[in-house]
Amino acid sequence: MTDLQHYEITICSDSVGETAEAVVKATMRQFEAQHVKTKRIGHIKHEDEIRAIMEEAANRGGFVAYTLVQPELREMMREEALRLGVRAVDIMGPMMQAFIDTFNDSPKRKPGLLHEMDEAYFKRVEAIEFAVKCDDGRDTSALLKADIVLIGVSRTSKTPLSIFLAHKGLKVTNLPLVPEVKPPKELFMLPGNRIVGLIMDPEKLLKIRTERLKAVGLPFGAKYAALERIVEELDYAQALMKQVGCPVINVTDKAIEETAGIIMGYL
Repeated sequence: MTDLQHYEITICSDSVGETAEAVVKATMRQFEAQHVKTKRIGHIKHEDEIRAIMEEAANRGGFVAYTLVQPELREMMREEALRLGVRAVDIMGPMMQAFIDTFNDSPKRKPGLLHEMDEAYFKRVEAIEFAVKCDDGRDTSALLKADIVLIGVSRTSKTPLSIFLAHKGLKVTNLPLVPEVKPPKELFMLPGNRIVGLIMDPEKLLKIRTERLKAVGLPFGAKYAALERIVEELDYAQALMKQVGCPVINVTDKAIEETAGIIMGYL
């Protein structure tokens, strides 16, 4: 296998560069490339900047990934890549061309449209604030205002999943399920399709909780990380999920993005 330790991927954009970086990092996960570095350069406005970036990329021996909506900057990137023998991957260009060819339309050629402070932006901000305020069952009255209520035992990824979905503009609250604590009455006032239950294989949950105890400096003998207790909690949680009639997702070994995709599919 080629030694990848000394290479760098340069990510260029005339906006923030978040889109290109997401594509690059998704690709990197498919390879044994832990030592490959990425360098993001945003808000590129001038052709001289392209020349300097490409000269540096040529010296480092990596490649460039870019999202440039201005045609003159894209053309300069192609010319410099050819001149210097540097591979440059146009992430947005082919998609824009397909749109032009298929729908006979012209692009706005305005960088940063994804991050404009429009109605959708403020909806996302509101949703994130909602998720933070209502995390871990802090405000049970908010259950009735939520688009989605996540329920599950401790350490089944309820909080990070809430925040991820909030970034999609969904108002999400989450509720921890504990056998000794009676669920709030609001939970039973919701239709089942607004609730999602999260479960996990007991052995995986045991491992996660044991690591959690280690992280906070608690003794290993704590009931929280005992397999018998975990099975008891999961049995209770699944019985409650059946009672409220909600879909249930086993999140064992699932990435947050994958679980979120399943939930959005329900919606």
